[in-house]
Amino acid sequence: MTEGQHRSRGEPARRPGRAAGPGGQAGPARGADELGDLLTRVARGDQDAYAAVYDRTAGQVLGLVRTVVRDPAQSEEVAQEVLLDVWRSASRFDAELGSASAWVMTLAHRRAVDRVRSEQKAAERERRVASSVVAYDEVAEAVEARLDRERVRRCLGSLTELQRESVTLAYYGGYTYREVAGLLGVAVGTVKTRMRDGLIRLRDCLGVDL
Repeated sequence: MTEGQHRSRGEPARRPGRAAGPGGQAGPARGADELGDLLTRVARGDQDAYAAVYDRTAGQVLGLVRTVVRDPAQSEEVAQEVLLDVWRSASRFDAELGSASAWVMTLAHRRAVDRVRSEQKAAERERRVASSVVAYDEVAEAVEARLDRERVRRCLGSLTELQRESVTLAYYGGYTYREVAGLLGVAVGTVKTRMRDGLIRLRDCLGVDL
């Protein structure tokens, strides 16, 4: 049996990208070259080459993205976006500017940073909207209260002096009919009559039940 026959039967076939280097070790440069070659094929629309690139880089891409994005679910989304970018923009890879692995990781880092910035901007917009809503509600309530006071003041102004004084003392001062009569120096019956007439006019003016 020849040496070549012994090697072909007794040794497992080497995986692509693991060519033996000095001392029998796989050459890392060769692996990097193969990833670059695969990207060149991906740029031509080779789906098998893309599958190989995906298998080789998916774990590294996800690991890098998670260090930036933190959130596991979003990290997986961003990683998938990165790997889709690899398919779409493989033609932009230039081996003279750096390794294929570095190119893919650069895409991953940019995507991850973009996602973080996007989330931060969205959170800031939500805070601004929430603050605006609170501020709007406060202003609206203040305006409504002021308008209500103005309406009441205007309607009170339509009453006679005795009606206005009787209603004001009874409703805002909390006085009884007898106390109002004593304060105004008139009979209790007169106070009751003036208050009744005054309340009817207020109800009609305000358009509410009193």
